[in-house]
Amino acid sequence: MLKSSFSEFCNSVSIRLGMIFSRIPISANAWTLLSLVPAVIGFAFLVQKQMQGALVLFAASALMDAIDGGVARVTGTVSNLGAYLDGMMDRVVEGLLLIGIMLYGIPDLIVGGYGTPAFLWIALLLFFGSAMVSYSRAYAVYRRVLKDDKKISRMPAILERAERLTLIFAGMLLYGVDPVYLTYAIALAALLSVVTVAQRVLYTMGKAEY
Repeated sequence: MLKSSFSEFCNSVSIRLGMIFSRIPISANAWTLLSLVPAVIGFAFLVQKQMQGALVLFAASALMDAIDGGVARVTGTVSNLGAYLDGMMDRVVEGLLLIGIMLYGIPDLIVGGYGTPAFLWIALLLFFGSAMVSYSRAYAVYRRVLKDDKKISRMPAILERAERLTLIFAGMLLYGVDPVYLTYAIALAALLSVVTVAQRVLYTMGKAEY
């Protein structure tokens, strides 16, 4: 939502980050790959039941993910390979985060008097949030249902990656107050991811260029 609705603002922030971090002799693609390092360590922290340390590490990974695009723009090294690596690392990092939380163990959620295991919400978020939201866009482009770059960039999404991570990070931050807050955050992100996929399918149907 932030990226599609406030693209100019997001691009401005990205370029500012690029101007700062392009001074470091590390390529944009290297920044992308390096974002995996704190995520792997953060995953290990979750396995070791260290929630707050994991939060800091995954937040660092998210920052590095934002840096790579800015560095690519500022240094004129934007490439299809960079976009590919960025998308792949995004999925891997999210997978590490959610599987790590699953292994950490969080409270189940009571819905309508019935207990729903927390791992079901995590699995739903992995499928719809991390996979289907991106796939719904990529497949529309691959099948050339949408060809206009403006139409593709305006594809709606109530919950894109930035919002998903923000929700999960907020839940991790509030875990110390009450562990169930993290379950709430994951369940909300999962449900909004389903809505996002529906949004994108309907948008593609309405804007299809056949």
